[in-house]
Amino acid sequence: MNKIKALPLVCLGLAAFAWAGEETAEMERPSMYVSQTMMVTAVVTAIDHETRVVTVQKENGESVTFTASEEARNLPQVQVGDMLTAEYEETLSIQVMANEGHEPGVMAADAVARSEEGAMPAGAAMEAMVITATVEDINIEANTFQLRFADDTVNEYVARNPDNLKRSKVGDLVVITSTTAVAIVVEHQDAAE
Repeated sequence: MNKIKALPLVCLGLAAFAWAGEETAEMERPSMYVSQTMMVTAVVTAIDHETRVVTVQKENGESVTFTASEEARNLPQVQVGDMLTAEYEETLSIQVMANEGHEPGVMAADAVARSEEGAMPAGAAMEAMVITATVEDINIEANTFQLRFADDTVNEYVARNPDNLKRSKVGDLVVITSTTAVAIVVEHQDAAE
């Protein structure tokens, strides 16, 4: 996932936080974890192997037409009536912790796997991004906090939960982890029954 895609997630997630404090190092700092999973099954209702255009019908009756990329190397094995199952999962966690000399940063990783050539189409992909930022300012009266990111930009956010302002302090490290994973499998319908 690129930084531009991740920024709305960061902003959305950070809205749940607020920082501040004259607290001890042992205080419990704010943290959160959210996850969403979606699974879709569809039946192949039309396929043109030459143009790679595929039409599937979802369980709710909606038809979707798309052009399979050249990366879908096993498309010749797909036929009308085959069952396509796709699962998508997205997670976001934000954790505030005492900073032990770390600077803001960004790390990203991705992985892709697909079925052997000649097999029925199947594949999985995962992207993960970790963004770290430091708490630059906390304003309890205004219910805001500021974070400094790796590119030295400083953004201000409004705390959704003002009680969290007292659970963090200037200099703390904020670790934002976002992962997205998708898996797709195509099976002959009679084999799935």
